[in-house]
Amino acid sequence: MQIKMYTKPGCKYCRQAKILFERANLEWEEINCVGENVDLLKQDYPDAGGYPWIIIDGEVIGPLTETAKLFLEKGLVTAPQK
Repeated sequence: MQIKMYTKPGCKYCRQAKILFERANLEWEEINCVGENVDLLKQDYPDAGGYPWIIIDGEVIGPLTETAKLFLEKGLVTAPQK
């Protein structure tokens, strides 16, 4: 599984996405949109809704919530115990 994630410094949802990937024991490529890369997300994905923006195997998944739903559906992670 090839994962690309666009992130922004200080983004709490980006940190949570990284935790999700770690729970699923997956590696990912992080594109930090700061400095020279600040406009990279909008250049690559003009319809992106914010950070993190996640692409898996070339398919846009979108934000953290959509990625978490996908991981639950595929059994890559389980829901936390209450």
